[in-house]
Amino acid sequence: MKKVGLYVFSLSTIAAGIMNLVWGDFESAHQPIQAFGDHIPGRRTFAYIIAISMVAGGAAMLPRRTARAGAAAVTAVYWIFVIFWLPRLYTAPHVLGFRMDVLVGVVAAIFQQLILVAAGVTAYGSADTRGLSSQKSLAVARWTFGLGSVLFGWAHLTHLTRVQVVAPMVPKWMPFGGAFWAIVTGICFVLAGMAILSSVQGVVAARLLGLMLLIFSLLVLAPDVFAFPRSHVAWGSNAYNLAAVGAAWMLGGAIASPRLKPERETEARFAHAS
Repeated sequence: MKKVGLYVFSLSTIAAGIMNLVWGDFESAHQPIQAFGDHIPGRRTFAYIIAISMVAGGAAMLPRRTARAGAAAVTAVYWIFVIFWLPRLYTAPHVLGFRMDVLVGVVAAIFQQLILVAAGVTAYGSADTRGLSSQKSLAVARWTFGLGSVLFGWAHLTHLTRVQVVAPMVPKWMPFGGAFWAIVTGICFVLAGMAILSSVQGVVAARLLGLMLLIFSLLVLAPDVFAFPRSHVAWGSNAYNLAAVGAAWMLGGAIASPRLKPERETEARFAHAS
């Protein structure tokens, strides 16, 4: 599953880069450089540079010889997208009001990019054949995913996100209505995050989290591409969500990897010796 996750993450990053090249701009829903202003000098050139970095970095992650360099490049790109969100910590409360649900929504959006940063860190650590950075990268990924998942769930359960963002995205043919599924997925996010943070069934939680995001892609995001084929946001949202699917499966594979569990091996040897 870890290798499948790596390929999904890598190919989705490449796809997002290609889309940015085609549109000559950043995808506004997940790469909101517009948070710094509407008229940014060199914006198009910067978008091309980042897009090329995404394509090159995503491709370099797959061969073993260039895996660490590719992971480092992709991690740096997603860090830049994290920075794009930071002005919203100030502007969103001023526009929408100083409310907890507004703050949670912005922080959750920041974590949307941070989990991809964590995936890049995981790939970088996994490519270390000496295993020196694997434990640290896994710890970073586990805490980022765990906290991020809890925040995603919390955002789904708040009135603002549930009613104005999530519920309208649920297909009309699904029973019980959009608000119901917003609450259900919110609870699933929270439970997955708690499992990952506590290391209790963390592998299962990470894999099911990726599956839930994949179902979201198939039912909600993929139809938008056919409905709005000229929309950068429609295409970019699919690329982002599939990258998150790959990231979750990479985390599950990393947690399950015997190479990343020296503490348990030590405990087992000690018990055997006793």
